[in-house]
This record gives sequence, C-alpha cells and structure tokens, in this order.
Amino acid sequence: MSEASIKTTAVTRWNAGVSAPSSTRLWLLMAVQASAGLALLLMLWQWLIHSDSLSPSLYQTLMPIALLAASIIVSRLANRQQRFAAASVSFMVSSIAAIAMLSQLDTPGNIHAAFWLQVVAAWCLAWACVEQLAAIDSLSQIIRTGLDLLIPLLFGAWLLILWELLTRGFDVPQVLLPAPSVIADRFVDSTTVLWADFKQTFLKSVLIGYFIGCSTGLLVAVLIDRSPFLQRGLLPVGNLVSALPIVGVAPIMVMWFGFDWQSKAAVVIIMTFFPMLVNAVAGLAAAEPVQHDLMKTYAASYWQRLFKLRIPQALPFIFNALKINSTLAMIGAIVAEFFGTPTVGMGFRISTEVGRMNVDMVWAEIAVAALAGSLFYGVIALVERMLTFWHPSFRR
Repeated sequence: MSEASIKTTAVTRWNAGVSAPSSTRLWLLMAVQASAGLALLLMLWQWLIHSDSLSPSLYQTLMPIALLAASIIVSRLANRQQRFAAASVSFMVSSIAAIAMLSQLDTPGNIHAAFWLQVVAAWCLAWACVEQLAAIDSLSQIIRTGLDLLIPLLFGAWLLILWELLTRGFDVPQVLLPAPSVIADRFVDSTTVLWADFKQTFLKSVLIGYFIGCSTGLLVAVLIDRSPFLQRGLLPVGNLVSALPIVGVAPIMVMWFGFDWQSKAAVVIIMTFFPMLVNAVAGLAAAEPVQHDLMKTYAASYWQRLFKLRIPQALPFIFNALKINSTLAMIGAIVAEFFGTPTVGMGFRISTEVGRMNVDMVWAEIAVAALAGSLFYGVIALVERMLTFWHPSFRR
C-alpha cells in the first residue's frame, strides 16, 4: 500500500469517527484474552483429569468465558462515539468478576492457578475501562468533571479489590498487612475513637497551625519584598531552618508549649511557614517589568501595584505553597504526637496500637488521615481553580 493510500485511509477513518485503539489498550485486551483463555483451559483440564469433587462449577467456568467475550466486544468497539459503551461493558464484566472472585475466597479449594489468572484478566479489563474513559472527548464541562472524578474512584476501588484478593488469597498475616475488609470493620467499630483523634489532630493542631504558618509566611514575604536587607538576610536563614528535621523540632516544641495540641500546632507553623515564604517571594517577583511600567504610567502607588498586579500574579505560587503545606501540616502534626501528647490524637493512637499489635486500628487511623488530607488538598485545589482560572495551566 502506498503512502498516499495510507494517508487517505487514515483520513477516512478519522472522518468516519473511527480511531485505532491505543497500544496500551491493545496489550490490555490481549492480556485479558490470554489470561482468561488459559484459566478456562486449566479448569477444563482439572475437570477432565481430577475427580468430580475438584471439578469447577458452572459459575466458575462461565467467568473466564465472560471475560473473553467482553474483551472481544470491547476490541470491536473502535469508533470514538462507542468508547463509553466499551467502557460500560468493561466495567460491568470486571465488576461481576470481582464480586465472583471475592465470594470464592470463603470456599476452601477455590484458590488455584486458574483463580489468579482470572484475577489478572479482570484487572486488565478494569484497566482497559479506565483507558476508555480517559480517551472520551467531550465538550461538556459537566461530563469532563464527572470523568475526572470517576476515573480515580474506579482505579482506587480496583486497587482495594486487588489488595483484598491478594491478602486473603495468600493468607497474609494481619500483623503484616490486614485486608481492607478487616480495616473497614475496625473503622466502623471505632468511629468514636477515630472522631476524637481527628478533632485533636486535624481540627486543632493542623488547621490552626496551617492558618498561622501560611498567613505569617505571606505577610513576611511582603515585608521581604519591601526590604532588600531582609531579602538577603532572612531568606538564607529561612532555607536553613526549613531543613531542620521534624524529629528534632517536635520534642523541643513539646518542652516549650506542653503536651497538648499547642506544641503540635507550633511544629505545623514551622513546617508551613517557609514553603509559603519562598513561594510567595518568588510569586511577587513574577510580574513582568512592562506591567510595572504600565501601572506606573497610571500613577499607581506601591500598594495599588501590590494588590492589583503583584498578588494576582503571585496566586499560582501561593496556591502551590498552600497545596504543599496541606500535606506537610498533616505529616508534621502526626509525627509530633509521637513525642508526647494527651491520650488522644492520630499520632498517639498509631504509636500505641502498633505496640499492642493492633495493626487494623493503625490502618484505620491512616485511612482517616489520608481521607482528611485528600479532602483538604481538594478544597484548596478547587479554590485555586476558581481564583486562577485565567492561568494557562487551567486552559483546555
């Protein structure tokens, strides 16, 4: 086939709405077909060779057949308008397969090579579903926002399913790694304790220290911008202090401010102050000289240029520091509670329950911290999108 005919075929396929599947998707579908086909062959071999007591049930036999059929159907849906249908087929079949495999964990003798091949096939099919959703092109902002939320939720759900299958299938000791179902049971049974720890660590230490540290860092950045002396003298000291290890600062703060949340908030202030300071100073210097000259031609004062030009230009830098500090604050507060705290708090609970070998409670606290930190980060990112919609990073 000549080069001209290849180009003509490609243009025709594009105009018809048909796009060649990506190489990643092709490999995933091939992995589904290979794993499911091999699982089916192993089941048939087991049925032919071994006794009837070991033969697979009809339900178990239908599972690899369904995975094979789904992969073939998805591979045929190459049209760009059919991506949602392909993703729906992949999602439904992989979800049914996940439920079936989780139910097989409770029956002795079901965990064999064919079972793990089905796990691989279902995981690859779920991955193909995520690939299809990510490739959907939509002009609707609502659909794009929904996909941005749906894709990580699906991927995270399948990671939990894979975690459950591996820990229970290989009979991993709970002391090493408990299954998500065990962690969920502990979470439900300990909501009162988890809520008390959340209030002590997040609502007191993290939020108060975060607000004081970030606001103080921004104010000092404005002062440094006004004074070349502070810019040359304070910034190097700030970089030095920001490199101090938290395990060395936390005991000192406990000695100064006591065992309650105030000492943990002080650690959070130290950890969040300097990232905000450095980013805000860089952001205040981000405005172009021609923009300053334009403001000066209108006889704008320093404060007018600061609030109408420089701070708006510095917003991406400021929000970058806010997002970084949202994770640093949580880490700092939890680690600081290892060095002395009342009988409440996430860090206190983690260190205590590890000593008691209650690893499921430790993971429940980690889950609370992860959810709180992710929600905190998401709120800041949402406010950033609302205030810096003009920035090139948010243009699509």
